[in-house]
Amino acid sequence: MIFKKLESYNITLASGSPRRKEILEKTGIPFTIGRGRDVREEYPADLPIDQVALFLARLKADAWKDIWQQPNQMVITADTIVAIDNKVIGKPEDRDHAIQMLNNLSGRSHRVVTGVVIRTADKEKAFTDVTTVHFKPLAREEIIYYIDQYQPFDKAGAYGIQEWIGLIGIHRIEGSYFNVMGLPVSRLMEELRNF
Repeated sequence: MIFKKLESYNITLASGSPRRKEILEKTGIPFTIGRGRDVREEYPADLPIDQVALFLARLKADAWKDIWQQPNQMVITADTIVAIDNKVIGKPEDRDHAIQMLNNLSGRSHRVVTGVVIRTADKEKAFTDVTTVHFKPLAREEIIYYIDQYQPFDKAGAYGIQEWIGLIGIHRIEGSYFNVMGLPVSRLMEELRNF
């Protein structure tokens, strides 16, 4: 393993996201996927936007308490939100909602915030990572094509940067590309190295 001190842990990535799994696999760190624990992704209305993703990642970590409280167990949780106009944009409810979301992002910049929690029985490290994404103006036909072909209903903001819409629609980002995919892996590796 790349980090000797992690060899004593059984690491669980508590996420159903195929993108997070794919990103973490590329690091060479052995882990298992934890699924099947539904968490109501609700947060206090007065919570500052930059704290929402971390609040939700902590809720997810709490759902795995029975695992990380055991010796030699480590659980990693994450949550990603999209924010524009000082509002959190979640996942689209349906096709029309997805079209509306992308219309709102078209020709503008927005922030993608991911909260990550690393938890063991005796330690917690929690952090957020922020990326600013700049979309070029999108034609209605482009939005409809993307929604119909890629069905991005499981993605915050109704898009995946790694998909067609990212190729043709995003002209610049400030920050981590992988953060926009759902896991700021460079920062995660840094935190694991120092854990």
